[in-house]
Amino acid sequence: MERPSGPSSAPSPGPSTGPAPGPAVPLLIACALGIERFALRAGRAGAAGPVTVLRTGMGPKNAERAVARALGEGRNRDAAVIASGFCAGLVPGMHPGDLIVADETRDPDGSTPCTGTALLVDALARAVPGHTVHTGTLTGSDHVVRGQERAALRATGAVAVDMESAATLRSALSAGSRPVAAVRVVVDAPEHELVRIGTVRGGISAFRVLRAVLPAFHEWHRSLLLPRR
Repeated sequence: MERPSGPSSAPSPGPSTGPAPGPAVPLLIACALGIERFALRAGRAGAAGPVTVLRTGMGPKNAERAVARALGEGRNRDAAVIASGFCAGLVPGMHPGDLIVADETRDPDGSTPCTGTALLVDALARAVPGHTVHTGTLTGSDHVVRGQERAALRATGAVAVDMESAATLRSALSAGSRPVAAVRVVVDAPEHELVRIGTVRGGISAFRVLRAVLPAFHEWHRSLLLPRR
């Protein structure tokens, strides 16, 4: 069949008849310390929606309460949640500045599977090249872990420990179904133990890495294609 010559006779496209996209789902990044919040607020470019960096205070109880309050607010009600900040590595050979991407968080109250672990590992490899990324169980404690207690936790199968991640993710899911993840930067390890977890001079490598992770968080957030509930 011969096609007509001259200008196309096809109608010009009209307005889209599909459903209008809803507002972007927020991202809530929870950390315990002021220095962690300072590092995690270093860059916002590339975010798929509103981003809140929440300082919870130290310890599981503070994390649980702060996250529950934040997700009770209208703007964060449906937020995806990432627990982040520093942690103690449990595996010999780890170094300050190594990254931990949890496939689950665990504490005496139970375990929480994480969302998109492989996505985060790939995104972090691009965002922070040259730094080792470990995956595995991130276990919780209500105090700073040192010495032989570190080896005991390693024997349970955990690769790292911190005080807030397990409580953060459990509290997030208690407020409703949502993607959750935990990404921590090793600030001390079996052969590189600090006097205290917040020592900046001893953990300067960890601080620099934490400042660089936000693009990976944004990529994880965009890749999830979160539906509106």
